[in-house]
Amino acid sequence: MGDRRLVRFALVAAVSIGLGCGWFGSAASAQSLTDRFKSLFGGGSSSDKPSGPPPALSDSDAELTCPPVVIRAGASTYSVAAPGKQPIGNDLKFQASITRTARQCSLNNGEITVKIGIQGRVIAGPSGAPPTVQVPLRVAVVQGGVGEKTIATKAYQTTVQMDEAGSVPFSLVAEDVVYPAPSPGDNDNYIFYIGFDPQALKPEPKPKAVRKK
Repeated sequence: MGDRRLVRFALVAAVSIGLGCGWFGSAASAQSLTDRFKSLFGGGSSSDKPSGPPPALSDSDAELTCPPVVIRAGASTYSVAAPGKQPIGNDLKFQASITRTARQCSLNNGEITVKIGIQGRVIAGPSGAPPTVQVPLRVAVVQGGVGEKTIATKAYQTTVQMDEAGSVPFSLVAEDVVYPAPSPGDNDNYIFYIGFDPQALKPEPKPKAVRKK
């Protein structure tokens, strides 16, 4: 049992190092892996290379293209520890990481609707992961440049059933991201930011009751 936990911890460390070198704050690979990704975005097996630049959104406005997907710096991993502990060393329960993304845009009546696919993996830590893990994610449409401006943002959750192997993939497709179409000049500064957001696990505050006069 001890050896298995050590192996899991080594896997977690390896994933963290790999993300820090290749994914931290950089554009994610737009390659589909699962059947769900294939049905939404096309593509073949996991050995296929990422496709070329995305097509224009419409024939009438060929200058508007689908912005790149970027994993926000500091949100590339999601680590959870035992209660009252820090998510490091033997106190780590599990760690989730993002490994692949895909996106698809469509333009209609001045609005852009986006499908963003996120795929990753949850690895159990030395402290042992629970049978079910809630993975919190956030997608944001941001206009970059001097002083970033958030155009749209939405939080999501996906449930992962852990197994004895302690390493389980997950996927989520955000299909309801909508924002006003920017001008061709501004569109070059647009970015789809994704990442883990623990705040997504908190229930939304209930609206305050209005007292009747």
